[in-house]
Amino acid sequence: MSVKRILIVDDQALFRDGLEVIFGLEEDMEVIGYAEDGQQAVEQVRTLSPDIVLMDIQMPVLNGIESIKQCKAIAPDLCVIILTTFSDYDYIVEGLLNGASGFLLKDMRASDLVDSVRKAYHGQLMLPVPVAKKLAEKLNSLSAIATGELEMTNIRKQGIELSEREREIATLMLQGLTNRQIANTLMMTEGTIKNYISNMYSKVGINDRAKFILYLQQTKFLTT
Repeated sequence: MSVKRILIVDDQALFRDGLEVIFGLEEDMEVIGYAEDGQQAVEQVRTLSPDIVLMDIQMPVLNGIESIKQCKAIAPDLCVIILTTFSDYDYIVEGLLNGASGFLLKDMRASDLVDSVRKAYHGQLMLPVPVAKKLAEKLNSLSAIATGELEMTNIRKQGIELSEREREIATLMLQGLTNRQIANTLMMTEGTIKNYISNMYSKVGINDRAKFILYLQQTKFLTT
């Protein structure tokens, strides 16, 4: 049975000591060193050649994300697992992009922590449910931004123009008015308003009200 050599990286001594006790009870794991900040972690990876690094994110000198990047440059096959708190969730995508093998919550049970570290070492991406949910939200947000930027570029390239009436309707849509409210405001029928909106959708190349409003906001189309 091969013993996994573990490096613990965290700026809180009490937390480091607790992890040493937890992993010290396992026959197949051994804590070989500590680091109090990201820069020390890089130096310890170079010196000690650990198999697994348990990495905090918010640390002095060098944060966990940058430390992961440098550690993986030294040892590409190194298994780096981020120990995170709720406030660290914004770093999920950055951590994964820089080579993290997963995220584990600092408040999880000791037995679950040990089991998750084993699974991560053997190639399983470890994401607790709250972390996975946050990741999905972040990826959806990034996707929406990327899509919006692409279609904003298309709008500019195509030289799309709205008529004066269409601009009036679009302005009221931005204010959150429904088709019926817009019709009442402009003293037009609701059917006519729907036709105008359908025509604007065709010009932009979409058929969704929320996305159309988002495009107007991002491109500042009505201010040009």
